[in-house]
Amino acid sequence: MQVTETQVDGLRREFAVVIPATELDSRLVERLTAMKNEVQIKGFRPGKVPVSYLRRLVGRSEMAGIVQSMLSEVARDTLASRGEKAVTQPDYKLPEDEALSEKVLTGGADLSYTMTYEVMPHVELADFKKIEVERPVVAVTDEDIEEQLKQLADGARSFATKQGVAATGDRLTISYVGKINGETFSGGSDDNAVLTIGDGRFIPGFDEQLIGLASGDSKTITVTFPADYAAKDLAGKEATFDVQVKALAAADAVAIDDGLAERLGLPDIAALRDTVRDQVKQQYTFATSQKVKRNLLDILDKQHDFALPPALVDQEFDTIWRQITDDLARSGKSFADEGTTEEAARADYRKIAERRVRLGLVMSEIGDRNNIQVTEEETQRALAAHMRQFPGQEQALVDYYRRSPEALASLRAPIFEQKVVDFILELAKVTDKPVTKEELLRDDDEEKVA
Repeated sequence: MQVTETQVDGLRREFAVVIPATELDSRLVERLTAMKNEVQIKGFRPGKVPVSYLRRLVGRSEMAGIVQSMLSEVARDTLASRGEKAVTQPDYKLPEDEALSEKVLTGGADLSYTMTYEVMPHVELADFKKIEVERPVVAVTDEDIEEQLKQLADGARSFATKQGVAATGDRLTISYVGKINGETFSGGSDDNAVLTIGDGRFIPGFDEQLIGLASGDSKTITVTFPADYAAKDLAGKEATFDVQVKALAAADAVAIDDGLAERLGLPDIAALRDTVRDQVKQQYTFATSQKVKRNLLDILDKQHDFALPPALVDQEFDTIWRQITDDLARSGKSFADEGTTEEAARADYRKIAERRVRLGLVMSEIGDRNNIQVTEEETQRALAAHMRQFPGQEQALVDYYRRSPEALASLRAPIFEQKVVDFILELAKVTDKPVTKEELLRDDDEEKVA
């Protein structure tokens, strides 16, 4: 057997491989000899089937299997001897000439082919002890607790039909038709919308203009969509809405006391306050963890620069791009609606794909060098937590993950990533930085890699 490197292009390797017909035939004879002791063919006693007869009967199909196993064997041995790791399965360019291929399968010609693969890049890890990360922290205040309690009280209110006119806090059932420059627009109409005046869920200025209306009243209001409105084709534009009030209801008053706690399944207001404090603390702790993780990933991305395997980048980009185009199709939007072009979007998401691949390789290298692994117990806990989100479908989920290694890997991936992040943070210099609640909970407009 002869394996000759013919090309090196970045991470790409190409080899010319020649497997002599004599070696292929030797393996075929070995396989047929083993078969003759196992097969039962009419007219022959067990173990007495001539190898020459088996060659005529199944030689071609058995040789095809030998060729396939030889491809894998050559690739495995080549990688091992060179100390390389392939990014994906190698590609093989086999003889296209049918006559030559037939000669190979019948033992009359050498097997000559080209093998190519991309190798994993060498990742030189940064000195984690020199990394400095700020950890944003917020102390839970009494004001935070009271704010949450007020929201719980608001959510526990019940509404009853109201006579008279609408005021702040009232709930209205309305129908409306929105227009821009006298023309209706997609998503601008509803026959049974429900809103509470003052909750800020509609376009700014919309619900306030309904104050003073009674059930059955109609009014045309004018609002301006925010400049950062999600639908780019509406952002910053002035619109009118023809509104009719179909029903009006007022909420009862709910005091923040033991009665509220009992309605929520707790013995008294003190227990409710303790529960709310724990929940707010958990919310802040989680937000802090996510901010620190994002900051650390940004640092790792900047500190590591190496050639990326094109195949991995292409795969990641294809996954991202498919999701983006599917989302646009479902929403009926275009790239123009998002304030960009397809070409610019491709360039942006290609950078995101490169970032994800780079960080993925860095995290993998850290895990390999430091024996960071996801245990079976951790995987099962993650699966149990996932199953709790789908009551009644537990067994179906277990079967799905048992059949799908890719799905199970996606369950382990965030656990592995967090363990690597925790490992780095133990070595890095982490400094607490007091911030406001708004700063901590702000969803920064950055690419998340998780």
